[in-house]
Amino acid sequence: MTDVFSNNTRSWIMSQIRDKGTKPELFIRSFIHRAGYRFRLHKKNLPGKPDIVFPARKKVIFVHGCFWHGHKCQRGNRLPKTNTEYWTKKIKGNMDRFAKQKKDLKKLGWELLVVWECECSSLNKLEKKIISFLR
Repeated sequence: MTDVFSNNTRSWIMSQIRDKGTKPELFIRSFIHRAGYRFRLHKKNLPGKPDIVFPARKKVIFVHGCFWHGHKCQRGNRLPKTNTEYWTKKIKGNMDRFAKQKKDLKKLGWELLVVWECECSSLNKLEKKIISFLR
């Protein structure tokens, strides 16, 4: 099956995908700030450059897109119909890299929480999960 877009169009579409400032990340940051917590963003000196960092608590939060990180939910558990070999390898690489980053963070004494994109739809559960983690 061939791509329905030209190479230039596909390239432009892929260039619009961001790793920082995504809607789920902004949503979670907004909630955390309203709850009275203060944080830093994308600390470059920590493994994996966590999305949200609480230096005084030595805690970090990663906000993961279900597709990009291979989550086992409805959205993350499917692959594109074209170029599946590439996407399988890409997502597996993302998962392996994050596993190493997680191990490195724990060695440095940091606690971490992963919030999945699909969890943003259930605000009540997500709020409890984040507040419980930060206490």
